[in-house]
Amino acid sequence: MKVVYEDNHLLVIVKPQNVPSQKDDSNDKDVQTLCKEYLKEKYNKPGEAYCGLVHRLDRPTGGLMVFAKTSKCAERLSKQIREGEMQKEYLAVVVGHPKYSTNFLVNYLKKDEKTNIVKVVPELETGAKRAEMVYKVLDETEKLSLVQCELMTGRSHQIRVQMATIGCPVFGDVKYKGDIAKGWNLALWSYKLSFEHPISKKIMNFVCYPPEDEMPWKYFNFARVK
Repeated sequence: MKVVYEDNHLLVIVKPQNVPSQKDDSNDKDVQTLCKEYLKEKYNKPGEAYCGLVHRLDRPTGGLMVFAKTSKCAERLSKQIREGEMQKEYLAVVVGHPKYSTNFLVNYLKKDEKTNIVKVVPELETGAKRAEMVYKVLDETEKLSLVQCELMTGRSHQIRVQMATIGCPVFGDVKYKGDIAKGWNLALWSYKLSFEHPISKKIMNFVCYPPEDEMPWKYFNFARVK
């Protein structure tokens, strides 16, 4: 876990891939617990340090996350997320080439809690949630595409499902038809976060690129990423 920013109110970190955002049934060490341990050790806090989880990344996804160091900040950041004021952008390598170089995708998604699988369903189906995303193709190889994805909503597995639905599953995503790249890390990375500081009201911008020397990122030109 890498800390990229910290003040009295916020902690912005780079989540490692294949580590849960919070405790789950696996009992594997999770990022929220790592942050609490970091704060407890750094500030020599008695008992458990507060570290508020305001958003999540799927376990196989890496990249930027923001945590709140106070309950007031957690409440204000959560409000920004609910109202769509926190900008979250991702980079993904997908299998194939999207038909359009940029597109606005709208689907209705429903998660099966037993199987942890998300499916596209009709709008009026019970439990369906509207998912909105804009993607832009940045670079291509013969069989793969580097895409930039901006989420308007934060649904479970959203990018993975919506890209698979247009025939371009994320590289390494066995769950959603990306098994052509079975055995590699999921090529999905939270690379940009922008939000209003909950106390100072200053606009905070953070950028962190995926590991550019690893598969399949190494095949692409990140100079085109803004």
